[in-house]
Amino acid sequence: MDILVERADGVLTIAFNRPDRKNAITAAMYQAMADALVEAHSDASVRAILIRGSIGIFSAGNDLEDFMKSPAGGENSPVFQFLRGISSAEKPVVASVAGPAVGIGTTLLLHCDLVYAAESATFSLPFTQLGLCPEAASSLLLQRVAGYQGAAEKLLLGEAFDAKEAQRMGFVNRLLPVAEVDAFAKAQALKLAALPASSLRVTKALMKRAAQHEIQTQIAEEAVHFGKMLLAPEAREAFKAFFEKRKPDFRQFD
Repeated sequence: MDILVERADGVLTIAFNRPDRKNAITAAMYQAMADALVEAHSDASVRAILIRGSIGIFSAGNDLEDFMKSPAGGENSPVFQFLRGISSAEKPVVASVAGPAVGIGTTLLLHCDLVYAAESATFSLPFTQLGLCPEAASSLLLQRVAGYQGAAEKLLLGEAFDAKEAQRMGFVNRLLPVAEVDAFAKAQALKLAALPASSLRVTKALMKRAAQHEIQTQIAEEAVHFGKMLLAPEAREAFKAFFEKRKPDFRQFD
């Protein structure tokens, strides 16, 4: 299974399990994660959610081959089911990042409540490099934690940055040795699971309620632009270059 879902001691764990493809996410994986989030919401025994990757890799983002075969289309597509689920989750969501997080691998972290990363982890938002635009409300959320210029540098240039910078920007809580990050994140999730569920639920709702409508609106607006840009010549050139293992040439486009 490319997504492993486990329940133990009040924690539902969603784990990427496709290390041979750097945990690149397919439509089927989005659906499995979306379904797991629905189950977590309806299962009273689940008090916290933990999302993790593999040792050495969190996620390389969308599987471009699969993405081209079945691009996200409409609010009921697997990717948007997942985004709705993680962005509106009432229960605490903890992430463990033990390696590179690319694209959606980084933007999903902006919806988590606690993020713990390996000192060697890296992050990138290469949307403009692919002829695309931000998704998952990252154009809104990243500047809220990093400020406009900090977000602009990451979203406009699309260059990778290290874990220390991610922590400085504000969306990573703590850095740990790579061998310790999963265990630490799990321990934090277990602490949450031992606390009163109603207190956690109300506290999270109070912190997020004012922004929730804006986040959902931003996800929808980004999706409209993303869908159009996915069919544009710039994206076709970027994807062609990716598969041909060369740098794309955007000089031909206005």
